[in-house]
Amino acid sequence: MNPNAPKILIISSDTGGGHRSAAAAIVAGIQSFVAGESYAIRVVRAVEESAAIAERLVRLYNWLLRNKQHWMKYFYWAINRFRPETREFFHARCIGYVRDLFERWCPHIVVSVHPLTQHIFARVLRELKLADRIPLVTVVTDPYYGFWKGWACDDVSLYLVASEEARQQLIDYGIAPERIKISGLPVHPKFDFPGEQAAQAARTALGLDAEKFTVFLNAGWEGGGNVPEIFRELVRGELDVQAIFLAGKNEALKNEAETLAAEARFPVKVIGYSDEVEQLMRAANVMISKLGGLSTFEALNCRVPIIADVTTRPMPQEASTVNLIVKGGAAVLLQQASDIVPVVRRMIDDSRHYAALRAATITIALPNATRRIVEEITALIPKAVTADPESLAEHVA
Repeated sequence: MNPNAPKILIISSDTGGGHRSAAAAIVAGIQSFVAGESYAIRVVRAVEESAAIAERLVRLYNWLLRNKQHWMKYFYWAINRFRPETREFFHARCIGYVRDLFERWCPHIVVSVHPLTQHIFARVLRELKLADRIPLVTVVTDPYYGFWKGWACDDVSLYLVASEEARQQLIDYGIAPERIKISGLPVHPKFDFPGEQAAQAARTALGLDAEKFTVFLNAGWEGGGNVPEIFRELVRGELDVQAIFLAGKNEALKNEAETLAAEARFPVKVIGYSDEVEQLMRAANVMISKLGGLSTFEALNCRVPIIADVTTRPMPQEASTVNLIVKGGAAVLLQQASDIVPVVRRMIDDSRHYAALRAATITIALPNATRRIVEEITALIPKAVTADPESLAEHVA
């Protein structure tokens, strides 16, 4: 790596898997789409690494996501009400971590993909008198209206959002319109649709029938929510299908799913945590999941329609996603777990219904979004590199 290569710092968190996926997509995009230039890229889990109390908030979020999905609305309300990302109590405990980051690895640009990170980084940039030399870019990973107030920060140089609805939400939170651009969501290039032959090969690689209708039950990065209950209903059905069950990081759920799979009347492949979710989506004809931001658009990029779990009311930042994806025709709502068998059966029996769902995925997924995001980020770097790295480091020291 060129020691004088421009440095990009991406700040994220493992609250669910979406922010982690967004950071990975941006890294892959820079490596894939930027020719003739090398960059030094560092991704940090800024929330949980910054302070013990912030790490406990992350653990609480993921515990609720896994075990008490119906309580998430209260967590969302509390974070939006008390705004920990703006409080001196939290800043005092996190500021040492951020300062140390700049002392050890002073970047030329900072990119946030998490709503609780940019405020503290903006403060440190101001205090170090680097705010006019190091741009702060925020890539909002919630695609539509209704997301966390924490995304809005007056000191962000550029916002990149997925849709006009997301742009309007930032404006309503007080962000100047000229600092917001619509780019789509950062989806890793590996989620591009590879064609039907690759889909058949993906099924074969999983030990499944290459030709059979394949249902992908995605319990998410943490593993949990309502998908286990939906799976129990599915295995009772007499369906001419095969299934993939992704349990995420939840080992107990994986064991439970394997027990249920043994009772199923059709083949089921149970998988724990996987870094190759794109292979599971390629193998699928339909995905059953709650409609989180990144996983939804990853599936749509793979041309996979969605059975949207709304058996628990979606969180506010996900509710608009549910409504718009269903309105666009790429998803079917699952109001109660017991409906899953007739919903899947209709997709198998009614080819026109399924074909319409599949076709709608193309109209909703914004093509080349990651390329656009990477181009916007890297375009700001020449403005930041008016001083050499040593000069920037002197400000921090």
